[in-house]
Amino acid sequence: MFAIVEAAGWPIWFLIVASVIAVALIAERLMTLRRKKLHPQSYSTKWFMNLRQRGVSDAMLSRLEAESPLGRIFAAGLKNIKSPSAVMKESVEEAGRVAAHELERFLTTLGTIASISPLLVCSARWWE
Repeated sequence: MFAIVEAAGWPIWFLIVASVIAVALIAERLMTLRRKKLHPQSYSTKWFMNLRQRGVSDAMLSRLEAESPLGRIFAAGLKNIKSPSAVMKESVEEAGRVAAHELERFLTTLGTIASISPLLVCSARWWE
């Protein structure tokens, strides 16, 4: 195996490093984007029942925000429950944009690695 890598020349080491980084990013995204972390089971039922029984409280909002990205979006709406609908809509949209940005973390890095890898292969062949 090492003989193949050695025969490819020094540019192949960049490709190996990029591949290891890509696999690490994919593993991190798989762990972060599991359904259980994004939308826990019986999530809606539990929070809606709690909301009906006790109403909105600061403790409930902080627990809801800490639980998942969906909880942060829901909490943004609940914080503005007594505000006009336009204000509530804007706060939910902003929380949704922030959550989407967090969920898309490292995707540009992964895309860059995917774009550069064929160039590294070509450069390795060029240096032969």
